[in-house]
Amino acid sequence: MAAVCCVARSPAGPSCGDVGVVPPPSAARAESLDRSGVSTLISQELSHQILRLHHVEKWRVNTIARQLGVHHTTVTRALHDAGIRPERSIHPSLFDPYRPFVVETLEKWPTLPASRLFQMVRERGYPGCEDHFRHHVALLRPRKPAEAFLRLRTLPGEQGQVDWACFGKITCGRAERPLVAFVMVLSYSRRLFLRFFVDMRMGSFLAGHVAAFAHFGGVPRTLLYDNLKSAVLERQGDAIRFHPTLLELASHHRFEPRPVAVARGNEKGRVERAIRYTRTSFFPARNYADLADLNRQALAWCTGPADERTVPDERTLTVREAFAQEQPLLLPLPDDEFPADERLEVRVGKTPYARFDLNDYSVPYDRVRRTLTLVATTTRVRLLDDGQLVADHARCYDRDQQIEDPAHVAELVERKREARAERGMDRLRRLVPTSTALLSLAAQRGNNLGGTTAALLRLLDEFGATECEAAVQETVTRDVPHPHAVRLTLDRRRSARSLQPPVELSLPDDRRVRELTVSPHDLRGYDALREVNDDHLD
Repeated sequence: MAAVCCVARSPAGPSCGDVGVVPPPSAARAESLDRSGVSTLISQELSHQILRLHHVEKWRVNTIARQLGVHHTTVTRALHDAGIRPERSIHPSLFDPYRPFVVETLEKWPTLPASRLFQMVRERGYPGCEDHFRHHVALLRPRKPAEAFLRLRTLPGEQGQVDWACFGKITCGRAERPLVAFVMVLSYSRRLFLRFFVDMRMGSFLAGHVAAFAHFGGVPRTLLYDNLKSAVLERQGDAIRFHPTLLELASHHRFEPRPVAVARGNEKGRVERAIRYTRTSFFPARNYADLADLNRQALAWCTGPADERTVPDERTLTVREAFAQEQPLLLPLPDDEFPADERLEVRVGKTPYARFDLNDYSVPYDRVRRTLTLVATTTRVRLLDDGQLVADHARCYDRDQQIEDPAHVAELVERKREARAERGMDRLRRLVPTSTALLSLAAQRGNNLGGTTAALLRLLDEFGATECEAAVQETVTRDVPHPHAVRLTLDRRRSARSLQPPVELSLPDDRRVRELTVSPHDLRGYDALREVNDDHLD
């Protein structure tokens, strides 16, 4: 044991002229220098020194900790292990005279905010600061007794649990959208289904159900939900008004929707645990190209590693084995698939586009100034007018995009020919972005923008958007803003790849020209003219 050199001390602790304690050996010091809290290990030598300084020298806890170079909680723990409860000096507090008032007030109104209590005691003369007062209120506020929960068990095929989970953001073009996961878990086998979406709309909610039932090959008899708006529109006590679309889904698949009690997340603990398992075992450090790639990986994970884990209630079974027992007991799938569509009314303005989810979708020009029915799935957007399909587009998750049907545009341009120049510039801007810089340079030099645009559009139709963009970039770099320079660049690039120029025979789009019949002339008349010329020569 290390030698300790000390002199007689007063109970108040060491003074500036007192001889300090020789530090303990390095091994003992290393085991007790955890400044973040209570040390996990106190050596026997250190414990002996703490006890001797406490009993013999009558030092306080902080004095012992400072002289031995350890945390004060290490000293307190060593004393507690020896059955000693060191006395703490009690100083009078400004709060003490107001303690009975605060206790009485909190007994009547247990949830009264500390800010309101502080105003009340200030009116009664309390001179202290608000932070010190909040600390005392937190110690005196009544707390609910700890609640015990029963372990819930369900029969095979009886119950499933559903919830949404947020996983940050995902970039779709220029749009940054929330990345959310639809999670459904079977309560008995813990079989998990995971599908990612970029919104929590009703269409995504329904699509998640339909895909989950197909994944399980059946439907549980009861599905538990949180009180989300897609499931519960209104709730007053036990009176619950379900979302009508969810009731249609439940009627189609013959299951019972059941919301849990308000603020009782423990009633759907299996899906909460599944979400936590997804956050820790699937999503971290996950690389994916797009949403479709992420969903492919999620499905492979659900049928792979997620199925190989053991069932918490039955450690001898894996999820795959438990699901094999549960699957035959699920309700069978209906013969026809439920239409997981989102339906809403949209107003078409003076331009033939319907606005939906940050983007514009084209409609025929004769449907302007009308209200149409929009039916959206996760992949398609359809527009109906009195039940008649008038437009069908692939759904776009970017923002501020114009998704157009070429037929709709052609009809409008034919209707209003004066719009061709503007439409041509808009087409160039979308397909050949650098053309904007070329047209700006051409305008500065006084070139005809209409002719330049028409020439660039012809080159676009002939060579394609990729080649035109590269040629226009090179032309702008060389500061030659003219369509002839663009064509020369395109021809040079084509020759470099040893490609032959296309040979096209184009006729006017005129029925009279295309159906014209040409009768060949009799060439014997030319022979007669030749004989006449020969006679003149003779």
